[in-house]
Amino acid sequence: MILHPVRLAAEAFAQFGAVVSAPAPGTRCEVGPSRNLRPAAAACLRWTTARATALPLRIGTMERHRFSSQSFVPLGPARWLVLVAPHGAAGGPDMARAHAFVADGTQAVTYAPDVWHHPLTAFDDGAAFAVLTFLDGSGDDEEFVTIAADVTVGD
Repeated sequence: MILHPVRLAAEAFAQFGAVVSAPAPGTRCEVGPSRNLRPAAAACLRWTTARATALPLRIGTMERHRFSSQSFVPLGPARWLVLVAPHGAAGGPDMARAHAFVADGTQAVTYAPDVWHHPLTAFDDGAAFAVLTFLDGSGDDEEFVTIAADVTVGD
């Protein structure tokens, strides 16, 4: 199966979380909504950089955070992959119903709790992001699964 990513739009992404565009100069906006479903979990703000990845890209892993939203805020111009999938009958991601988007450096994304998504993948070298997740140090913080189906994100 080949997924062809489209430009990220809030309406198309709404069932998986929220998209917010950079605010106008001199203003601010909320990135979120951030959600923490465990009282013992604390906010964890990370700063991460990504190496450039080219398409086509074979999808081998998906992840989710069952009890926390996860927000990605680009810290500069960067194009990046936003790949999401609903839950399948077996409990993992249903890759046959996956959606692929390309976000740019003016768009932040918040995945809602329990949403399957691909790990951070940027198309531009040196892309930097602030990432907010709620963690309590348990195995429930995150779950990674290997994708058995042949799924590729193409041009």
